[in-house]
Amino acid sequence: MKRMSIRRREFVRSAAATALLFRVWPAQAHARANGLSFGQPFAFSFDALIARARQLASEPYKEPYRPAPELVARIDYDVHGKIRWKPENALFVDQPNGYPVTFFHLGQFFQKSVKMHELRSGQAREILYSPEYFQMPSDSIARKLPKNSGFAGFRLHELRSRSDWKTQDWLAFLGASYVRAIGSLGQYGLSARGIAVNTTAPTPEEFPDFTEFYLEPAASEHDPVVVYALLEGPSLSGAFRFACQRGDGVVMEVDSALFLRRDIAQLGIAPLTSMFWFGEHNRGYRVDWRPEVHDSDGLAIWNGHGERIYRPLNAPARVVTSSFYDKNPRGFGLVQRDRAYEHYLDGVNYDKRPSLWVEPLGEWGAGAVQLVEIPTDDEIHDNIVAFWVASDPAKAGSALRYRYKLHWQADEPYPSSNLAHVAATRIGRGGEPGKARPKGSTKFVIEFEGKPLDTLPTSDKLSAEISASRGKISYMFVEPVGATKRWRVQFDLTIEGGDPVELRVFLRKAKQTLTETWLYQFEPRPTGTS
Repeated sequence: MKRMSIRRREFVRSAAATALLFRVWPAQAHARANGLSFGQPFAFSFDALIARARQLASEPYKEPYRPAPELVARIDYDVHGKIRWKPENALFVDQPNGYPVTFFHLGQFFQKSVKMHELRSGQAREILYSPEYFQMPSDSIARKLPKNSGFAGFRLHELRSRSDWKTQDWLAFLGASYVRAIGSLGQYGLSARGIAVNTTAPTPEEFPDFTEFYLEPAASEHDPVVVYALLEGPSLSGAFRFACQRGDGVVMEVDSALFLRRDIAQLGIAPLTSMFWFGEHNRGYRVDWRPEVHDSDGLAIWNGHGERIYRPLNAPARVVTSSFYDKNPRGFGLVQRDRAYEHYLDGVNYDKRPSLWVEPLGEWGAGAVQLVEIPTDDEIHDNIVAFWVASDPAKAGSALRYRYKLHWQADEPYPSSNLAHVAATRIGRGGEPGKARPKGSTKFVIEFEGKPLDTLPTSDKLSAEISASRGKISYMFVEPVGATKRWRVQFDLTIEGGDPVELRVFLRKAKQTLTETWLYQFEPRPTGTS
């Protein structure tokens, strides 16, 4: 799997501040508004875009346009950082209660041209590229690009009525089919994608591109901005509709129609991409000066049977794919639960990164939530991926339709009212203090908090249901955690060999289940390694 690794930390920080087909007429007369030049208007509908995607899937794949590759390759991070959109040229800046749109310039890491269109009252107009839309040095290499170069992506800014709208944005589409949005705490973090193709399949991973966007303004500050997108890749084409609602964080309702050119071994629906380097349970000796570094710390699942599952993330020694089989899932997401600043001690606001939850709309049938964890030795790599894979094979000629919501929030949007959640996972040497530590023994400590544990007397007797795919469980007990409202499960696992172990834990009081289910894949490492 390819990892998105170019100046990732800096991008996240700056983004926060910063016939069958419908007919297209040639751009002859260029109407101007807010400093922008447009092509001729043409009729547009989502149905027409879907028909176009279907037709494209029956034709050979064509690579997106790359204008003057030798010039674009010279627009590196530093050069690109000096190219900024002029706020007065923002799309929809004429709406006092609307959300202005600005556009990203092409550059070394975003070389493919993406067509942008304004959409109003069923009429679309292409926004024609010009270097004059941007503030850039007079000697910038970007000024030498062709007139039809196009844009790399776009972002939505806060309400035009806000005094800080020019510097505050809340959603960005940039690169392949990637999209980021801020959460309830006002911070960018992990990404979503339109689709994932062969992420861990034997064949090379594909990164289909959004090649065209159609942007429809919000009717009011309480209504969504609607984004339509055409997706193109070697193995499939697709049409997407994103209804993007700004509120407490961001909620995006997604409608996707996919058409397969050829068989796909692993088709990931509603893919999420994040970063996990180390946390409280896997920090090695002198790896870094900070206690934790991650955009997300766990995978949460609400499966079709109603079970709540939490799986802490890992940065394993090898690529690991875990499948959580299900039917008609209620939701899944990559979440950031640890919100204590002192657990990160870093000014890039890891404690404020959003959680991202996928809420399926309609029945998705049988399949699995798949989690892909990739080795990493730095925070600049996106090494965590999660998505849905249907049980039915993804065959050439198939037409698929998926609808879902993406919730960019601080926490999961539908927390359980009667189950406590996992608050911490800690791992250390097995055995008891003051005694010889048993060979091959590892200690696990899992802390739970929230209702119904909040009101339990500390004198109550709780039991832990613990299972392991192999090995021996010992030295197990449950206890309240000091002056907090948390409860702790502690146990030792003794194993031989280096094969992974699947662990499962939850708390009970008599026959009543009190917590979500903690799952963990423990990968033993050779003695002496961190």
